[in-house]
Amino acid sequence: MAQSTAAPTPTNPAITPLPVRALVPWAVFFGVLMLVLLYFVGAEQGATALVSGEGVHEWVHDARHLLGFPCH
Repeated sequence: MAQSTAAPTPTNPAITPLPVRALVPWAVFFGVLMLVLLYFVGAEQGATALVSGEGVHEWVHDARHLLGFPCH
């Protein structure tokens, strides 16, 4: 018996695009998350503080300087 030496040809799976309705909740979630992060980095101190003390300020201190927010 002779065996076939031809390799099977690979088939490419069909790529289906994601519907926009599937992406909108993730975009809203990450948008809100980025706004909360921006608040804590840029404005969480002084009169607008949601958390008392200097803990948040100390944790995001270097990020403030990196993004150009004054904090001293």
